[in-house]
This record gives sequence, structure tokens and C-alpha cells, in this order.
Amino acid sequence: MIKNTIYFIGLGLYDEKDLTLKAMESMKQCDTIYAEFYTSVLMGTEIQNIEKIIGKTITILSRKQTEKAEIILSSAKNGNVAFLTGGDSMAATTHVDLRIRAIQQGFKTKIIHGTSIITAVPALLGLQHYKFGRITTLVIPEKNYFPTSPYDIIKKNKQIGLHTLVLLDIQAEKNRYMTASEGIESLLKMEKVRNEHVIQSTDLICVVCQAGSDDARVYADTFENLQSIDFGPPLHSLVIPGELHFMEKEALEILTKKI
Repeated sequence: MIKNTIYFIGLGLYDEKDLTLKAMESMKQCDTIYAEFYTSVLMGTEIQNIEKIIGKTITILSRKQTEKAEIILSSAKNGNVAFLTGGDSMAATTHVDLRIRAIQQGFKTKIIHGTSIITAVPALLGLQHYKFGRITTLVIPEKNYFPTSPYDIIKKNKQIGLHTLVLLDIQAEKNRYMTASEGIESLLKMEKVRNEHVIQSTDLICVVCQAGSDDARVYADTFENLQSIDFGPPLHSLVIPGELHFMEKEALEILTKKI
């Protein structure tokens, strides 16, 4: 292994079994290992289980520490560093920014990809990957803070017949994860605020629960029918379909769970 390399390693979707052989081999050879879990979380495992597999200690960084990147870049001056994230290693803008800064400062970088929610959701629902438009994220509403920018993204995707993957807010440090029901409620509230007839209670929406686990479940029904459903443990994701191909319609009829 070349020294002074930062390895950006995606851990996959759900638990330590999602680790690739390449990910495990790379981590075992690194001198220092960091991880962040504010962009994605492996709900089916504990960090100790990953540490047991690789035989090394993993230091979890806060969002502020990750964005500043001083700890990671400083450690890379003395050896190889692994930076772990849930899902794929380059799904978040923060990770791309970190890699750019590392290269600019003369470090070598290597990406070890992991399974991503971006590909898992279409696969579970039977929707065509290339028919998805821009992705959006719903944040947990707070007092005087209710951004409606996801509404604009959904509107634009719908106008050109594309599906919208809607990710739901993660606040891991508070053990707070937006549920699909909360996400549906937020979207309906956005419609009331904006009143542009983009989201109707009778429109079709899809829900994906615990992607990557043995208990992964998918639903497809109207907003009003799914709004009050208890979808079980997180993580959840939503899809607002655009124009459906006949095979996509058949897939949703066969693959999704009936309420």
C-alpha cells in the first residue's frame, strides 16, 4: 500500500455483512480509521461489530469535524487513513469536498464503493433507474424552519415525467430519524403552503423501509392511504413516481406490500 493515502470507504446499507472484501482489506491495512454517520446510518449493527471484523478502533467524527477535515488530513501525514460512511463513499457533497482538499494538499486518495440507497430503492420497487430525476431530502421541521425546496424539485421532475427519490432527515446524534409517515405529512403540508397542485392526496407515492435488511418492505399507494401507516423501524425513503412504463406499473403491483 502507498503511504499517505486516504481511503473513502462505503459501508453499504444496513449492517456489517454489507462490507465488501475490498473494504475490509483496505481498513485492516490503514493506520487510522474515522467514520461519520450523520449522512447515513447502518441501522442493523453497532460500530463495535465492524471493529471486531477489522481488528481496529474506529473514531466517529461529528459533522463539524468532518466538514473541517483537519483531523483526517492531519492523520494522513503520518500514514494511511480510512474514512467510512454509510452507503456509498461519494454520495455526499461533503465527502467530495474532502477528497478534493486532500488531493490539493498532496495526498493520494482511493474510493471503495458501497451499496447505495440511490440504486437500492429503484431495484426494490422495480422502477427503472434511468427514469429518476434530481434527488431531494426532507428535513425534520423545526420552529420557524420549514423549507419547501423539495417541492420545486418534485415539480420539475414531474414536468418531464421523471421519478423523484425523496430521502428523509437523519439526526443520528439525537437518535431521531424522520419516518415515512412524517415525510408524507411534510409533503402534503408543502402543497398547502405552495398550492401549485403538484402533490395531491390521491396521488401515488412509494415507501421503502429498511433497505438492505432481510425485512426490507416496499409499499405503493396514495398519499392519504399511506399517511397513517406505521412503517416500523427506520430508515425509510420515499419515491414520487413520474410517468410509469407498463413494466414499472406491473412491478409495483407485484412487488409492493398491500396495506
